Amino acid sequence: AMGSTYFIHGCYTLKCSYLIFFPRHPIASFFHLFFRISAIIIYLFCDWFSKSFVACFVVIIILLSCDFWSVKNVTGRLLVGLRWWNQIDEDGRSHWVFEAKKISPNKNSSTEAEARIFWLGLIICPLIWTVFFFSTLFSLKVKWMALVIAGISLQCANLYGYIRCKVGGKHVISTAASSFLDTAYDQTWRV
Repeated sequence: AMGSTYFIHGCYTLKCSYLIFFPRHPIASFFHLFFRISAIIIYLFCDWFSKSFVACFVVIIILLSCDFWSVKNVTGRLLVGLRWWNQIDEDGRSHWVFEAKKISPNKNSSTEAEARIFWLGLIICPLIWTVFFFSTLFSLKVKWMALVIAGISLQCANLYGYIRCKVGGKHVISTAASSFLDTAYDQTWRV
């Protein structure tokens, strides 16, 4: 006979023999991975989907942009309670703002699993795009280089922002790297 089903902090357990994961934010968890995995799959198999380089390029850039926006503005806040943004003050100077929600001591397994999904997706995907960079470089597929660099840039920008949120007031990331990125951002985006 089946054992009783217990509801424990957002997760069902059956006879404590296995755990079925029901995230508190299933849509956010899905889209946290959907855009980035879709961009990687289309990059890998774009010749099967379309013979047009431009069509593949545009679709992948749109997916990467949707991923950047959704991770920065939605999934980071919902899945791990972190957010970051850049603001310009009255003097025209750029300021980066990093926020972290205080985590309650009775964190349940649902939020822990969502945090694992968030951080694994955030760390692994830039590594995959870095592999694509070297693959593109060594295979001399120069036309794909801009796309791969865009993928690395968007993925690493979110990774950098969320690492800064996570470490908070601790100055683990060097000040030199931070000011270099701030300067590079200012020079790139100021018109």
